[in-house]
Amino acid sequence: MLFSNHDRIVFAGDSVTDMGSTLPVGEGLADSLGRGYVRKIENLLAAAYPSLYIRVTNSGVGGNTSRDLLARWDRDVLRLKPQWISIMIGINDVWRQFDTPAISENAVGPEEYEQNLESMLSSAASCGTVKGIFLLTPFYIEPNPQDLLRARLDIYGDICRKLAKKHSCILVDLQKVFASYASIRHSSFLAWDRVHPNEVGATLIAREFLRHCDFSFDGEML
Repeated sequence: MLFSNHDRIVFAGDSVTDMGSTLPVGEGLADSLGRGYVRKIENLLAAAYPSLYIRVTNSGVGGNTSRDLLARWDRDVLRLKPQWISIMIGINDVWRQFDTPAISENAVGPEEYEQNLESMLSSAASCGTVKGIFLLTPFYIEPNPQDLLRARLDIYGDICRKLAKKHSCILVDLQKVFASYASIRHSSFLAWDRVHPNEVGATLIAREFLRHCDFSFDGEML
């Protein structure tokens, strides 16, 4: 298991991470962690490894672009002194290019996106508590790579891969996971808008994340 007792994991992102969590930072009981993949990850860790007390914090805010996340990065991520940081951001950077194309200032192009992520990763590396960073690719649940939004978002995924290698992050390729699944079942089975995962989609994210953590469903062999 990658995590140690009393490690804190901060999940930073947009509405896919937020999913009804307490804003701007949620943790603890009830729906404070939201109803998405963050809650599922905490549930699975607690169920499989009951002797590990891992603090899970949701710092997702719906509607955020990478520009928005960078603006609150210090307050909502670094000041929490995490041992692990998970970043999934980018769908709104691209989506605003399609759903409100006349309001160009709402969108974040690839160059700025890369600069924003670079700033987050560089500052996290200098934070004395951080053991590691997970970089999750933004995704669009569409198996056709020629789809205009999917093709545009793939550019942002490539930026994540580039920066993950540069900063020795743990890359979690969610676009690959969802594209593979959507080649078998229609995207409506996972998300009505191909962006906000339902329970099945959240489970896929949690499973893929934990696959990179030496997680075992047998856990402590209860």
